Amino acid sequence: MIRTQIQLPDEVFDRAKKVCEAREISLAELARRGLEYILNVYSAPEDSLTDWQPPKPRRLGWKGLSDEELKAEAQMTITELTLKRR
Repeated sequence: MIRTQIQLPDEVFDRAKKVCEAREISLAELARRGLEYILNVYSAPEDSLTDWQPPKPRRLGWKGLSDEELKAEAQMTITELTLKRR
């Protein structure tokens, strides 16, 4: 096991000590459990990091409008929109 030091803001330390007292565990045990949890939630397998691809775009356009109509609507100025509504 490796021994290390960490720096915590006073508020975080106070909250952590209260959790430790309520659960009857040491601050070191709380830190270990917290780190293990975060690593399980956020860690990705090593091989998936090199093969990562951005997600494919989804078709989210307005119903009933073609791509060209959607582009034309998005590029309209406020004056053009006001005149179109009249």
